[in-house]
Amino acid sequence: MKRLLAAVLTTLLIVAMTLGAMLVLVRATLEVAQMSNPLLRALAVVAELVLGVVLLVGTVYLATHLAVRIFSERTARPRT
Repeated sequence: MKRLLAAVLTTLLIVAMTLGAMLVLVRATLEVAQMSNPLLRALAVVAELVLGVVLLVGTVYLATHLAVRIFSERTARPRT
């Protein structure tokens, strides 16, 4: 029962994080598109790409990390 609840909550968390990341990226894209200075716009595009990579790779990392922790077989660690 705990594993099922953890799987459902993890799924909801990952969906919420992905949607949140996409909303942040869309808002950033709209802000960058309204810039008039070409130099600042170029810097903002690079910053937006870095932000997108960090947010989406972080979401994927968290999703796989939590899935492994939930569904991995638990073995007893030998005592030393």
